[in-house]
Amino acid sequence: MARGSIRLLPVCAAATLALGLSACGGGNINSGGGSASGGAASKCGNFRIAVNPWTGYVADAYVVGYVAKTKLGCNVSYQNVKEQVGWQGMASGSIDTILENWGHADLVKQYITGQKSVQDAGMTGNEGIIGWYIPPWMATKYPDITDWKNLNKYANLFKTSESGSQGQLLDGDPSYVTNDQALVTNLKLNFKVVVGGSEASLIESFRNAEKNKTPLLAYFYEPQWFFSEVKLAKVNLPAYTAGCDADAKKIACDYPPYHLNKLISTKFANGGSSAVGLVKGFTWTNEDQNLVAEYIAKDNMQPEAAAKKWVDANPDKVAAWLK
Repeated sequence: MARGSIRLLPVCAAATLALGLSACGGGNINSGGGSASGGAASKCGNFRIAVNPWTGYVADAYVVGYVAKTKLGCNVSYQNVKEQVGWQGMASGSIDTILENWGHADLVKQYITGQKSVQDAGMTGNEGIIGWYIPPWMATKYPDITDWKNLNKYANLFKTSESGSQGQLLDGDPSYVTNDQALVTNLKLNFKVVVGGSEASLIESFRNAEKNKTPLLAYFYEPQWFFSEVKLAKVNLPAYTAGCDADAKKIACDYPPYHLNKLISTKFANGGSSAVGLVKGFTWTNEDQNLVAEYIAKDNMQPEAAAKKWVDANPDKVAAWLK
């Protein structure tokens, strides 16, 4: 769900904007950011939020964390982890919640159905989309390029030193949900999947491709604040149908729509913390998330300041989460 030197994903420290995500916490579930003490009221206590490496998730985490600290008196800490490691943390009891889950049927089977160490905490209200995108100038110059059937015709445009004789399909962080290698293989596309890295890197690549009119085909996703800056064009892959992605090696269809949900550890759910109700009650729109993410990524606000700005402007929504 992005590598570079712009200030995008502020999760390498709890309140410090990072220069890029490739160095951000990926494997150590105990390497969380600093805590934000709000009085540590006994009804809440410690509240440990996983922070995954994309700006929209940072918006989720800090808004919920800010409300937990200021409204419930929780002692909030942020743990900077990749998606899969967050599940491990909930199972081991070192992480209380993941606030934006993108499917992971294998992890659901292991931790929710099997171990029962993790629970579904309801929908976030966000609708997720994953796909392949190109800069606007390419869609204008080559109007048929957004049909996957025509990609091989344009493969030479996308050649890079890393892709050799094939076109390049630039992917994101290795921990992101992706079917791209299977898609390239099964759709018989003359492309090579090249891992690009962080959200920051993907955004900078798109920004430069549009500015310099250079070809780019890359993995990207929504919710995503960057679409307000550059209106990327999505490539139409074969339509998703239920079950078309059942066999990971044989996938030849588009990504499914993702109705994003929240997760909590069973230990946390049964521990009596008032933050459990907040997590279950938390819901907002793609527009809400994108606005906070833009405060952080484009306006260079500290994440807690961005959260405060949104919370102060939306008291009714926040009050509904706490009912």
